[in-house]
Amino acid sequence: MQSKHTCSGAALAAPLPVICLAGPTGSGKTAAALALADALNGEVINADSRQVYADFPCITAQPTQQERAHCSHHLYGFLPTAQKISAGRWADQTAVLARQILAKGKTPLLVGGTGLYFNTLLHGTAHIPPVDAALTQALTARIEAQGPPRLHAELALADPEYAARIHPNDRQRIIRALEVLEATGRPFTWWHKNAMSPPLCTGPLLVLDAPLSWLEPRLARRLDIMLQSGALDEARTALDICDDDAAPGWSGIGCAEALAFLRGRLSFDACRALWLRNTRAYAKRQLTWFRARGEAVWLPPEDVEGVVAAARAYWTRQSCPDSY
Repeated sequence: MQSKHTCSGAALAAPLPVICLAGPTGSGKTAAALALADALNGEVINADSRQVYADFPCITAQPTQQERAHCSHHLYGFLPTAQKISAGRWADQTAVLARQILAKGKTPLLVGGTGLYFNTLLHGTAHIPPVDAALTQALTARIEAQGPPRLHAELALADPEYAARIHPNDRQRIIRALEVLEATGRPFTWWHKNAMSPPLCTGPLLVLDAPLSWLEPRLARRLDIMLQSGALDEARTALDICDDDAAPGWSGIGCAEALAFLRGRLSFDACRALWLRNTRAYAKRQLTWFRARGEAVWLPPEDVEGVVAAARAYWTRQSCPDSY
């Protein structure tokens, strides 16, 4: 099915039409995305903040080469472990890609589990003043000395809404929220409610409704497959490339636990147990976040035909923007 969005002459500032497919980790987003690509002549854009890292394709469950051969995939595995990416930068890159995909008469399919990415793209980004690099360095030193949970607890007192959305070990986001608070005197949540730019894209937020009871055995099986497929060897190779425990790429679930094993801080069994426990906790946080989104359209995770029908209904209702 060809996309209908091929006309010319719309205002460049108009939000670009896209299809968003979200859900907790392990809910079957990749399979549903491939079905959407077939039905809507689509190209997939990654909307997962961990799947951007080049050194961890197995640990972060990036689409396989066979799956990527099914249709064009973008923004997977392009970032070095030592670099970080903000939601704003991701949204800007995604909007450029969406415009290019629409110009080809195809459908941009945004697929992932990072709620902040979808929120930034569909609702705009906060205009936060620049932060002095010295403040960032000071907070980085503190988090190294005291540990992420200590600073996360401080954040929870000052900005409980944002702290509840991020993991206590998420160094990058903890530092960002605290530096904004110290530099501006206002919490991160305030900026995201009161200083927003216009949205870059528009479209349905389709969410796979995978309850924890359904997810838990699947997450355990997926983890065992990852370990059998060389996840720890992948981490060992990544450590040869980036030997900095504080690098952004190491903060993700799976990466952090594998690093602790390689550093001798965890046994294999303890590594697996912690990895699985953290994955379950992350899935629970994802479900909580998406359930708070009034625009979310919840669909059974194994009902691929239902996902396709919901996406097609939106796409065929769209008026034809003029030009991309």
